Amino acid sequence: MTRTADITRNTNETQIRVAINLDGTGQQKLNTGVPFLDHMLDQIARHGLIDLDIECVGDLHIDAHHTVEDTGITLGMAVAKAIGDKKGIRRYGHAYVPLDEALSRVVIDFSGRPGLEMHVPWKRSMIGNFDVDLAHEFFQGFVNHALVSLHIDNLRGENAHHQCETVFKAFGRALRMAAELDARSAGTIPSTKGSL
Repeated sequence: MTRTADITRNTNETQIRVAINLDGTGQQKLNTGVPFLDHMLDQIARHGLIDLDIECVGDLHIDAHHTVEDTGITLGMAVAKAIGDKKGIRRYGHAYVPLDEALSRVVIDFSGRPGLEMHVPWKRSMIGNFDVDLAHEFFQGFVNHALVSLHIDNLRGENAHHQCETVFKAFGRALRMAAELDARSAGTIPSTKGSL
């Protein structure tokens, strides 16, 4: 079974293509025009063992908002297509990831219902040229289109870069766990409803 997807999403603000392999090795080719976003997407690929190929041309002459949000949307669409009917997946995933003084926890559920709880007490509003508010926009776009419940908590941290990096690394690892195929439940939907 191949769990891949190739999604193109074009608007007046962004033109984005996302190719994904949920059963990859963490290979990535990333070019969103927002270097810090590329760095965070690299964390998802490497720590989630997900192959990602993302190209985006966005209206960066305005700011990075549309590029970051729409990349989250398109990645969510790609994950939803690649995960398919969800038969045999673990469904739930969680991870704690430290980076020096920072520690974050991410929990995900392929529930079929979009929901985001994100609690990060940012120590500053900008990481270089990256507005930390955009991390929330990325994950909101993702959950709306991947149809997952996602809980993100930064438990401690003094450096905003470390805070953000632990969030994205933990997200990659939690996504990997939730999307993994469970040999003990092969062919079954992990829900009492019989569908997700």
